Amino acid sequence: MNVSVTARFPALRPCLRLWQAGMLVTGLLGLSGLSGCGYTDSRAAHRAQMTMIGMNSMDVQSCVGIPDKTRKISDTVQIFEYSRTLNIPSTNDSTLIPLQSVVNLTETTLGGAGKTCIADIRFENDRVTQVHYSGDDDEMMGTDGVCSIVTRGCVRQPVPSMRHVKKGVFSPVSAFHSPKLDAQPTPANTR
Repeated sequence: MNVSVTARFPALRPCLRLWQAGMLVTGLLGLSGLSGCGYTDSRAAHRAQMTMIGMNSMDVQSCVGIPDKTRKISDTVQIFEYSRTLNIPSTNDSTLIPLQSVVNLTETTLGGAGKTCIADIRFENDRVTQVHYSGDDDEMMGTDGVCSIVTRGCVRQPVPSMRHVKKGVFSPVSAFHSPKLDAQPTPANTR
């Protein structure tokens, strides 16, 4: 005698479908809300890869900080390395809503649970020529999003030696790939 509610009351079918559609939209909005921060972080990190070109080492240290490691490649080439880890608090599961389980499942399914960025900034003749990111640095939406914590100071408060890059939707900055930069001249061999 187990008859479904919609079989007993056919007038409820449209309401049930509407309720299911509403739940689907709510779930998708929740997921897009989680990924929105990754998108803007990725754009900020990639924007810094363009705007920092041409900065001198003093300006870089004033807005990024003192490098964790430095390496002198030649008399004219030097690398600053910055390593940063994102502190992400974990959520607690309750008996009613297993929030941490949902977060873990989402990160496993969609990817982007990155927490560490290593930023290498290359200087030639005391001017930035390249900014490279590595490490487990992808967030749920976009690439290199965690690296925005390294360069955030430079992007938020530009210094005079930075390049101007157009902002907005039609700017050359993408959240999904590093910017393509002009080819740099090859330095002469110094042996």
